[in-house]
Amino acid sequence: MIHIHKYEKWWIGLTILMLVAFATLVGVAAFSKGFQVPEPWMRVDPNTVKDSGAFSDANLGLHELAPGKYEAYLLAQSSPWRFYPSELSIPVGSTVTFYVTSVDVQHGFRIQDTNINLQILPGQVSKATYTFEKAGEFPYVCGEYCGVGHQGMFGKIVVK
Repeated sequence: MIHIHKYEKWWIGLTILMLVAFATLVGVAAFSKGFQVPEPWMRVDPNTVKDSGAFSDANLGLHELAPGKYEAYLLAQSSPWRFYPSELSIPVGSTVTFYVTSVDVQHGFRIQDTNINLQILPGQVSKATYTFEKAGEFPYVCGEYCGVGHQGMFGKIVVK
């Protein structure tokens, strides 16, 4: 039988305790705090995504589905570096499902003071839902470096 020193047993025990604590915290965050794992909702052809359908120029922006329920279609693009549209306005208490895609390079979509933080890849539509419980401005920015104009990729959600 192998002899393990008592200090080594303590470190092994502490490591196991920390793993259990971290796993518990991740479980609590995932199930009781509403954290969402970003997932590609559907695939699109980045070369033709702007031509027709949900991400055409005429369809970008906010669409009311029912009272207090909205869908927002956003397009990230470099050269010029920006989000289309760059501003959305909704009433307090509204639930918005965001559909975001890119036509060229990898981008990010992060909304301040929310748990929305998506990785946007060309050819994939990322989807996330959030309920805006308080009034104010919620800026959104590109969270992935996407080129020399990256600092210009921002917008805002105005909750009234």
